[in-house]
Amino acid sequence: MPIPPDPVEISWFAALCDDDYAYLGVPDPLLASSWEHCREIVLRAEHGGFDNCLLPSGYALGIDSVAFGGGVAPELERLALLVAVRCGEVWPPMLARQLATLDQMLGGRLTINIISSDLAGAPLESGPRYRRSIEVMEILRALLDGEPVVHRGEFYQLEVEPPRLRTVSGRCPLFYFGGFSEDAREAAARAADVFLMWPDRIEMVQETMADMKQRAARHGRTLRFGYRVHVIVRESEAAAQQAARQLVSRLDDESGEAIRRRSLDHGSAGVRRQAEVRGVADDEGYVEPNLWTGIGRARSGCGAALVGDPDQILAKLDRYAELGIEAFILSGYPHADEADLFARDVLPNLNHGPLSRAR
Repeated sequence: MPIPPDPVEISWFAALCDDDYAYLGVPDPLLASSWEHCREIVLRAEHGGFDNCLLPSGYALGIDSVAFGGGVAPELERLALLVAVRCGEVWPPMLARQLATLDQMLGGRLTINIISSDLAGAPLESGPRYRRSIEVMEILRALLDGEPVVHRGEFYQLEVEPPRLRTVSGRCPLFYFGGFSEDAREAAARAADVFLMWPDRIEMVQETMADMKQRAARHGRTLRFGYRVHVIVRESEAAAQQAARQLVSRLDDESGEAIRRRSLDHGSAGVRRQAEVRGVADDEGYVEPNLWTGIGRARSGCGAALVGDPDQILAKLDRYAELGIEAFILSGYPHADEADLFARDVLPNLNHGPLSRAR
């Protein structure tokens, strides 16, 4: 089997936001977000050999990402955590102290997913939201690098020394950041480290990467790239396709729409793009070989899955790696079970490891 020339980071997803199903759109109390269930997913990722695990953030859904990360950190020996934080929820100096504490608890294995969507009860237009995110990233980066901050911005005016507590490395963890709109792309180009993309056709992935490289260069910066996608891997392509059909076999359009609208970012440009991709898929929901958009019928955000046998999934990931994608955030339904299948059938054949700050 072909192996990418350079290691890629393979992360799993802990369903902190009530996003776990045996049948998409059919709530299962045993799969609802809870400390016990989400802890089990993270421990499966640890034992399965994944490099990192995303802890998502949502107000109305599920449980808090930072609090959960602090609870599970002492149980982990090697797994990194990609902790989602919503810009504006916490005063940046206090957030810097929280994140430094969590990094210490993880032995230096913290990474940060910067989220720009609306805060509960306080909607904000796209431009201001992303300008706020830039300010948050600039303040956090300086404080977590151990630098004093004098900031006079649109959203924050502060003059503060860094917290005494530092990260293990003494440096700010990597910022992972996603968004499809013009404002989101400019925010990522200015202040993020890893630009995350949702599933799309290969040519659109290439186009987005080229655009982001140019934007970052205009700011004297470089970006790395990540890809967030679901996965359904089975012993044969036919079995994987049948598992995909079964996943949505009890889903109706009304229920799917209700699930999509629960998210604070359901009206974002990225979510609209996922709907566009779904709109050009074939009758079975495939927009290109092994990329199935059926999940987007009942999910706001990442709305497609890699579907196939182990060799097909590996070939698809290798193709993305050839384009320059260095980090993959994967998930599947139910999350704990699909993590085990991927860890058994695909992960051993991937050249993978944590995404380091050094390039």
